[in-house]
Amino acid sequence: MLNVPNAITLLRIALIPPLALLLREGDFETALVLFMVSALSDLADGVIARRWDLRTRFGAVADPIADKLTMLVVTVSLALAHALPWWLAAAVVARDVVIVSGAIGFQLVVGRVEIAPSLLSKLNTALEFLLLASVMAVGAGLAEGGTWLRALMLTTLVTIALSGAHYVMVWGRKAARARGVSN
Repeated sequence: MLNVPNAITLLRIALIPPLALLLREGDFETALVLFMVSALSDLADGVIARRWDLRTRFGAVADPIADKLTMLVVTVSLALAHALPWWLAAAVVARDVVIVSGAIGFQLVVGRVEIAPSLLSKLNTALEFLLLASVMAVGAGLAEGGTWLRALMLTTLVTIALSGAHYVMVWGRKAARARGVSN
């Protein structure tokens, strides 16, 4: 179970508390660096796992959990710091709650769930990452906010709503078909 990609995933999980602390203290510049390290290590563990066929069940579960926890902690921390609007943070959290609740419900009612992110979900994740990094850069004084940041927030909100609705539709249909077959 413990291989290089899984160790990198565990490192990303370990970076979450210091990241939250840095944001709480208003050290957006260091938090941005840590956030970028987390993102690059996420990329690295995926490349290493695929290239050297080091994929494990642990990695398949822990990697998306590390991603979601990082994004959620940063989102909520930025909202608590008044750097990100609460309505946007609530939308991010609500989407993830809907997806996780749906996955648990599917698992309990239908059976094993293997969620592969859709293209829309990948776009949403990329926009959320870009938005969070941008907000930290603005907070650190490395960039100026303005119309572009508001446009990025609204675009991200649209992808949050669309990708959340897409997951509900796709997995709702799968559940209906599975239950119809078993009845």
